[in-house]
Amino acid sequence: MKNNKLIVALDVDDIKEAESLVDGLQSIVSIFKIGSRLFTAYGPEVIKMVNGKGCRVFLDLKYHDIPTVIADSVRMAGRHDVFALTLHTLGGREMLERSVSVESRPLLWGVTVLTSMNNEDLKTMGVNRDVGEEVLSLAGLARSAGMDGVVCSAREIEAIRKEVGGQFMVVTPGIRPAGSAEDEQKRVMTPKQAITKGATYIVVGRPVIKADNPHEAAENILREIE
Repeated sequence: MKNNKLIVALDVDDIKEAESLVDGLQSIVSIFKIGSRLFTAYGPEVIKMVNGKGCRVFLDLKYHDIPTVIADSVRMAGRHDVFALTLHTLGGREMLERSVSVESRPLLWGVTVLTSMNNEDLKTMGVNRDVGEEVLSLAGLARSAGMDGVVCSAREIEAIRKEVGGQFMVVTPGIRPAGSAEDEQKRVMTPKQAITKGATYIVVGRPVIKADNPHEAAENILREIE
């Protein structure tokens, strides 16, 4: 049976490589993330490829624009049978609410603070709150606007669960199995830690797709979180 808590990020350059990964993982993984890298290269073609394998697409493009433009983008994502889509919560309440009101839309997850950022990064942007406070504030905005969930680091899961309740989805990138390199990520956790704290989904890229045996790497993560 496929595990619905693990999302594998197809962070590669070539659609054939992405297809090979989906072919090798689809027996145990049901959701794949398509980010700006692969989507810029191939557009809706890569969405069709994943959907055609009987899997679901998490389209992680982090939309942030005027409300009408983003609502129209959400509508188009729905036409392409996208399972979930990210919007930047800093786009503001009107942008989020207009997007939520779109009929036949994907799940909408609000990006809070990127896992590559820390308190010092926020200060350079004029944000004087620490990361945890900023994430919680943006999660509250997303919830009140009717969003289905948020994207945040695993370190903020417990505070969000306490603030907005257990039905709100929490999606956590920056997941690294024990012993993995953190790369550019600054706020990371292991798969087991994230699920234990209440993550709805964990997003894993390099530790799976760059492994000598991606299927085995994914299986190891699934064993850890089950």
